Amino acid sequence: MLTFKKSRTLQFITSIFHSIHSQITSNPRISLFIFSLSLVQLLIFCSPFPPPPAPVSLPSPADDRCKEGKVYVYKLPTMFNSDLVGTCEDLDPWHWQCGVATNGGYGTTATELAGIIPENLLQAWHRTNQFSSEIIFHNRILKHKCRTMEPESATVFYIPFYAGLAVGKYLFTDSSNDERDFHAVELIKWVQMQRYWRRSNGSDHVIVLGRITWDFRRLTDPEKRWGSTFLNMPEMQTVTRFTIERAPGDYHDVGIPYPTGFHPRSISDIRTWQNFIRTYNRTSLFTFVGAAREDVGDDIRGLLLQTCRNESVSGTCRVADCAVTPCANGSSAIMESLLGSEFCLQPRGDSFTRRSVFDCMIAGAVPVLFWNRTMYDQYEWYLPEEPESYSVFIDHDDVSAGRKSIKGVLENYSKEVVKKMRERVIEIIPKIVYSDDESNNGGMKDAFDIAMDGVLRRFKAERDERRRESDVNVPVN
Repeated sequence: MLTFKKSRTLQFITSIFHSIHSQITSNPRISLFIFSLSLVQLLIFCSPFPPPPAPVSLPSPADDRCKEGKVYVYKLPTMFNSDLVGTCEDLDPWHWQCGVATNGGYGTTATELAGIIPENLLQAWHRTNQFSSEIIFHNRILKHKCRTMEPESATVFYIPFYAGLAVGKYLFTDSSNDERDFHAVELIKWVQMQRYWRRSNGSDHVIVLGRITWDFRRLTDPEKRWGSTFLNMPEMQTVTRFTIERAPGDYHDVGIPYPTGFHPRSISDIRTWQNFIRTYNRTSLFTFVGAAREDVGDDIRGLLLQTCRNESVSGTCRVADCAVTPCANGSSAIMESLLGSEFCLQPRGDSFTRRSVFDCMIAGAVPVLFWNRTMYDQYEWYLPEEPESYSVFIDHDDVSAGRKSIKGVLENYSKEVVKKMRERVIEIIPKIVYSDDESNNGGMKDAFDIAMDGVLRRFKAERDERRRESDVNVPVN
């Protein structure tokens, strides 16, 4: 290559010499100009410096998907999570574990819905247990776009402790309080040995509770034996908790939707389902899915059940009695009742919230609530600020006292108003479902995404506020 370049240089010099010689003999002035120009060409050609490099494209702007921060996942001993999952045959007589132990918390495919829902969506419906959010969140966070393996760079520290499964093993047995608290006590011991817990006393840590908050707030009265004292422990007072039912006024309790059976695999699944329920032929005014519970104080489910039975003769109400029809993980009878009705009655359950509210909305029915705490005070990150845009509220006292007729109230809504309310419900659906963890929803945020985005924003804002306060308090010399 070097020899070739020398040869080319020699040829170039020779050609310049001949050109100058011919011009000198014919026109001396022009020859001087040509000589100067040729000399410049010769210097450029023989320069030892390489030509300027071709323009290089600048790197793309930094990925800002994690501008609110990153999440670090603790690797806990398996006694705190996977060892607690169990099988379909263990634990309480309702066999609620079957919807938890399979398919990463989603449960098995709900084949019983064949012929009721679109065939191409059958694989997106599962027998999901309402207490499976601990496993669902764990699996999703492990694959989260903002997960970091470097704790020093984390904004959020996630503790994958299955507290609901831990206490659930003892709720329906004659167990001691020490047994109900065992895993929680051991978990606290473990996190207290972690550097990043000690740095913040847990204030930048988050945990997911698969059961309602009250299952972790056992009272000090020795006669009160339900649940554990996990959330009453001093160490848990600054930890953020995602829970399916939060305590009013507790800033660190964040309400998340109950897991339902619909886990869309793509944005196409969402759109197909929304179109399906938007055009479904609803022949009944309202429905009630539930069972009477006289042992629960201030319960109106028995009254609603009887009201619905009375109206079922005319087709005004569809009833799904959970004392007869298994309701724990959904069924074809429940789906048909919800799809076929304009409204669904949603009294409080064993606690103020119930999964059925979310089943109802996903089926495109407008929920009728009787307590504010059933939804309005629970899921602020997920629901519109105007509750009347997607729901009906009838005070339970008015129903119990006979001052208001459920049928009368609902019949007062025009078809156009009901259509608008249902459209609002349909818009909410993507926010209250837990998508298949391998899905690509085209930027559509599901319940998990909203929870994670929310806690990252909250912790970043708290951290920034602490820094501002620190800057203000720096003494000036």
